[in-house]
Amino acid sequence: MDRTLRWQKSTFSDGGEGNTCVELAVSPATLHLRESDTPGTVLTTTPSTLAGLLEGIRTGGLESG
Repeated sequence: MDRTLRWQKSTFSDGGEGNTCVELAVSPATLHLRESDTPGTVLTTTPSTLAGLLEGIRTGGLESG
């Protein structure tokens, strides 16, 4: 089985300097996120954890501190 990740750029990326994009790759049960200008740095999370973060951002439910 090929374990190479297939990265997709966000449709919200502005294309500015060519490397201002958020990219996402999916493997079974895991999401991988990175910025185009630093492709060696990858954030790995689960769909439910990312959904919780996004919901907190949308609703203002995240505490700063």
